[in-house]
Amino acid sequence: MSLLDLAPVIPVVVIDDVETAVPLARALVAGGLPAIEVTLRTPAAREAIARIAAEVPEATVGAGTVRTADDISASVAAGARFLVSPGTTPSLVEALEASGVPFLPGAVTVSEAMALAERGIKELKFFPAEAAGGVTYLKSLGGPLPDVRFCPTGGIRVETAPDYLALPNVGCVGGTWLTPADALASGDWARVEKLAAQAAALR
Repeated sequence: MSLLDLAPVIPVVVIDDVETAVPLARALVAGGLPAIEVTLRTPAAREAIARIAAEVPEATVGAGTVRTADDISASVAAGARFLVSPGTTPSLVEALEASGVPFLPGAVTVSEAMALAERGIKELKFFPAEAAGGVTYLKSLGGPLPDVRFCPTGGIRVETAPDYLALPNVGCVGGTWLTPADALASGDWARVEKLAAQAAALR
């Protein structure tokens, strides 16, 4: 199954304390969101991926903010089942293709999307979504690039997610609103599960 079809929303998670990784993942899965993107923005990220992969088998855990070949190899070794990059360079896309796991390379311009489509890669991350033109921009890409689908991420909120999901070239959206920092700090997993359930019901 395509990454874009696992759920309407992929939680984009920043984990500072590795001890929160497993209960956080369990809350998201319980709410109906099995795909979880753990961003490589903190020292705890790779261990968090490893713990989720080992202890929450019902989750499909991936690594986000992948920028180098080393990021890719370390993430896959930790147990990441998919990879997401904020942008795409020639060397990075080669490493992504060689990784052996599904991936969503980042693209924000028509030329970037066309270059990836030429390689047969037609499921992309669109980042930063809101700053780059949002729903209006993505809608305009549907005409010239009808065979390319996106997961827009960046600045999307629960109130705006349905507008993105209504577009035929959007498979899902990435969202940070599902894991508020104060909920993670206090261990309010019931709140995270509730937010996940609301997101899962968007489509």
